[in-house]
Amino acid sequence: MSVPQTVPVAPQGGSVQIELASRASLTLRVAHALLRATVRPGLDKIAILGNHGPLRGAPAFRIANLAELIVLPLRAPRGTLRRPVRYPDFRAEWLWHKDIPGPEDTGRGAILYFHGGGFVAGGLHSHRRLVARIARVAALPALAVDYRQLPKGHITESVADAVHAYRSLLDQGFAPEKIVFAGDSAGGGLTFAAALAARDQGLPVPGAIAAIAPWADFDPSIRRAHPNDRTDAMLSAFSLSVPVLVGFARDGELDPSWSPVNHEFTGMPPVLIQVGSTEVLLPDAEALARRCAAAGVPCTLQIWDRAIHVFQAGADILPDARAAIAELGTFIGSAVAAGHRGDRDGRASAA
Repeated sequence: MSVPQTVPVAPQGGSVQIELASRASLTLRVAHALLRATVRPGLDKIAILGNHGPLRGAPAFRIANLAELIVLPLRAPRGTLRRPVRYPDFRAEWLWHKDIPGPEDTGRGAILYFHGGGFVAGGLHSHRRLVARIARVAALPALAVDYRQLPKGHITESVADAVHAYRSLLDQGFAPEKIVFAGDSAGGGLTFAAALAARDQGLPVPGAIAAIAPWADFDPSIRRAHPNDRTDAMLSAFSLSVPVLVGFARDGELDPSWSPVNHEFTGMPPVLIQVGSTEVLLPDAEALARRCAAAGVPCTLQIWDRAIHVFQAGADILPDARAAIAELGTFIGSAVAAGHRGDRDGRASAA
């Protein structure tokens, strides 16, 4: 990363800083071009099917759920240990590397991970490699949560599942300051929604939040007007709007409280956000940084040059992804170490 600069969405000298990644690798630039020519048009066409005609709504969402079957052959990185966990309304699994203690050692801390997928796709299989990589770099066990999604679960139920998983870690003896919420895309937004819900329910907030390209504003208007709606390699404001306007809206209306960016962030823990410079979710990341700045919450916003959506999942081939995961691991490790010391005033810039 380059030398940190003052983030333009925060006051000079505030609690938020921005870090700009150096020029994207050739591999990442090629991936950006290829995905923009193939995946983005495909996702837009799928969104059209979910928005119009006989597949509108629940049928399209059920088809999207099947994407998890495609990635069943994927395996976690070598040396990863796994333990399934069952909850009344959802599944989860522990992931940790064989060279570190497992989740029985509650004193070390843990990562609570929420996968992405637009609240219609993704799950334990699709994100196993990514979660395991982050867990290994951070030297902590990670509990990956397969929260309820459309069409079976509303956003309010996704948040309820996330908080339920957090409560279960607290009940097992994990100290809140040694738990880090992490997630990508829809799950990245869920890290904030769950932390806010925990705070509002009187629970202690986690030790830190690490969010990858968080989707945190369900109002599509800002993304539609943003220039990145034309530059994102995978997502468009339209494709993101379908699960929200068709699946979440009630009588055609969105509840502003569903979007983390509409909440006040007082008492929230240190935050690290990673997002690509051309992503349509860049304004969501900036809005979250503004909320952190207004509440004096330490936040580092890392903007990665031309990074594709959740490029960290491509760590097998992308050097940029490996560097980003190293940043995540350093931030998470520093946050948990601060929890061990009883220092909750640690800066997000520790990453």
